[in-house]
Amino acid sequence: MVKKPDTNRARLRRHRRVRGKIQGTSERPRLNVFRSTNNIYAQIIDDIKGITLVSASTLDKELNGYGGNKEAARKVGDLVAKRAAEKGIEEVVFDRGGYIFHGRVKELAEGAREGGLKF
Repeated sequence: MVKKPDTNRARLRRHRRVRGKIQGTSERPRLNVFRSTNNIYAQIIDDIKGITLVSASTLDKELNGYGGNKEAARKVGDLVAKRAAEKGIEEVVFDRGGYIFHGRVKELAEGAREGGLKF
C-alpha cells in the first residue's frame, strides 16, 4: 500500500519552525499568508499584543471574482498594503506560512511591496 504524504502537516511543521525565528512587534508587525485552493488571505499581526491589525482576502467586497489565481493574490497584497498605510504601518516581517515563495505567495508579496510595504 502506497501512503500519500500529508502535505499540510509538512507545511505546518515548516511554519512552526519559521515562527520560532520571526516575531511581529508593534514597530514591525508580521505579514502572514494563508493560501487555500480557492482563496488567499493576508493578515498583519502584532505578536506581542496578540492582535490582528489589518487583514485582507479574496473574499472581501472590494475584490470580486475568482480568488485562486495570481492576479487575485496581487490584488490582495495591494489591498493589505493600502489598509496598513491607513493604520500607519510601513515595515513588516513577511511570514510565508510554510509555503514556497512561489506563485500566489510571491504575487501577494510583490503586490504588497508595490502598495508601499517594506520587507
